[in-house]
Amino acid sequence: MNALLVSLILGTATPGGGFPVYGDAFADMVNAQDAGLAIQTRNTRGSAENVPLLEAKQLDLGLVAGEIATAALARPDTKLRIVAAMYSSPGMFVVRGDSPVRAIADLKGKPVALGTQGSGLTVLGRGVLEALGIEVNAIYLDKAADGPVMVMDGRAAALWGAGTGWPGFTAVAKAGGRFVAPNPGEIQQILAKNSALKALTMPAGSYPGQDAALNTVGSWSFVLARPELPEEVAYRLARAIHWAEAPLAARLPQARETTMANTAAAAPGAALIHPGVRKYLKEIGVEK
Repeated sequence: MNALLVSLILGTATPGGGFPVYGDAFADMVNAQDAGLAIQTRNTRGSAENVPLLEAKQLDLGLVAGEIATAALARPDTKLRIVAAMYSSPGMFVVRGDSPVRAIADLKGKPVALGTQGSGLTVLGRGVLEALGIEVNAIYLDKAADGPVMVMDGRAAALWGAGTGWPGFTAVAKAGGRFVAPNPGEIQQILAKNSALKALTMPAGSYPGQDAALNTVGSWSFVLARPELPEEVAYRLARAIHWAEAPLAARLPQARETTMANTAAAAPGAALIHPGVRKYLKEIGVEK
């Protein structure tokens, strides 16, 4: 099967965010497992752009965050299919260590960096605030890397983000930042208003100075394939991703959730997993 070289373009997001970091690690580790695969990453404006680019077949693969992926896959006419679950994304805010903000409600009316316009994280953050009825002065970024700088220099009271190993959180946490997550009542309120989200936990030690686990809400992000990606290619991808699980986790801690078992479990429905991937899942005894 390795005799045929297959070149694939993987859409990520703007520099400075988690998707480009993940995309580079994913491409390198998966390519290393199958000499016939040549995945190349491409910066995009993020999840909201990756979906139409996939549908237009301008990308072969795309990284798509939670709510945007869920919405795209829920459309009755969608031809997009899941290649792999990336990781779960527990969402929350980070503030400066000397900030008076102690709860999400304290952000009411304050400038808050929610992310770039095309980011699935931004959609998640807006959804959380809307569910809680909290209006902030939303700041939308040109580049994800601008967010931590705005928090540290005081232009933003907080930065919204999600997931373990997210660069924006790492930058602020290293400078003594603090995390602000929804309380138990707010978690229930958010979940009651948004069935696409799940209760998730940010493990203790995910970031510098974060000594306790933080309960919050979030969703799973996926690697999606363009319509009509050949079944044989998807099969090879699934096999290479499975073989790459350990080295990918070693290179990027948040990628430890990128497994074929999680792909089967996290998919909204088995029919939304690419047929080539499902073929491999059956071979290894993993099927939703």
